[in-house]
Amino acid sequence: MAELKLTGARKSFGTIDVLHGIDLAVKDGEFVVFVGPSGCGKSTLLRVIAGLENVTSGEVHIDGERVTHLPASERGLAMVFQSYALYPHMSVRKNMAFALENMGLKPAQIEERVERAAAMLRLTDYLDRKPKALSGGQRQRVAIGRAIVRDPKIFLFDEPLSNLDAELRVATRKELAALHAKLGGTMIYVTHDQVEAMTLADRIVVLKAGRIEQIGTPLELYNHPSNAFVAGFIGSPRMNFLPAVVVSDDGMLRLTVGERDVALPRAPSGLAAGAAVTLGIRPEHIDVAPDTGMLTATVDLVERLGGETFIYASAPGLPQITLRQDGQSQFHRGDAVAIRFAADHLHIFDAAGAALARP
Repeated sequence: MAELKLTGARKSFGTIDVLHGIDLAVKDGEFVVFVGPSGCGKSTLLRVIAGLENVTSGEVHIDGERVTHLPASERGLAMVFQSYALYPHMSVRKNMAFALENMGLKPAQIEERVERAAAMLRLTDYLDRKPKALSGGQRQRVAIGRAIVRDPKIFLFDEPLSNLDAELRVATRKELAALHAKLGGTMIYVTHDQVEAMTLADRIVVLKAGRIEQIGTPLELYNHPSNAFVAGFIGSPRMNFLPAVVVSDDGMLRLTVGERDVALPRAPSGLAAGAAVTLGIRPEHIDVAPDTGMLTATVDLVERLGGETFIYASAPGLPQITLRQDGQSQFHRGDAVAIRFAADHLHIFDAAGAALARP
């Protein structure tokens, strides 16, 4: 397996800049996930690493070797695409062996690699079937097996689960996590699904408009987002964002939030009266009760999922607020409720969206 390093990697298509100077280091054996909204450049970045796109400027190194202008076939990587891209006229065995035959490996070596990968992916009983006789999950496992047999330096995955139904996505996600633990390989995975990112990644790279917004472990990004974009992208349901205006900072942070004045302890320093800020609070860090609280709201909708309940409530002058409660809530639409924030879990962002450090 291998380390990967990108330095100042830029990619333009004509006059359109897609990647704006990406600096990234991936350690040997690490599972790194690229996330971001559609059009943020995550698939382009993966293709640059693979050698399917040349960088406009910058450098790509694999295990210390400069591979910036090497073609994909000479980088020693294997890529699993969104579509299975299997040869329909070939058996599973032949699909997995085809690249090895082109590499000139001996038949005995090919058979050993195919059998080993098939056993790892629970495909041994399907080796003589054609792709049309397989389920979607089995086809995706064949595509992954075709990558495994090449014994690549780095595995690259481009939204490999997006064509699967919800149940298969969960099952295949577990299989990928187990596969990484078994192989110990370096893996780079692209997805727009932050749940996949949170459950699979050692580290997550959050991209926006061709730039890296933040890199960190899933819980680092969840608990300590560097800005409002990361805070809103990581977490489901997303973080609540409430516009506020600073009234004063005298040891307590006094804010106008909607139509209410709220006092919060442990204020960030340097906030002047009149400054516009945004309060961020995750749904699980809001409590709701039928008595007094920081804000008064009206329940718009209750989603009861059995083990947890989501409540959507409106407060005057504020966006709709999402709350998560464990168990089965007894609140109903139209109920008046009081909302309390867990102050230790409150995030404060300045007018530009940057997170303000709490003392």
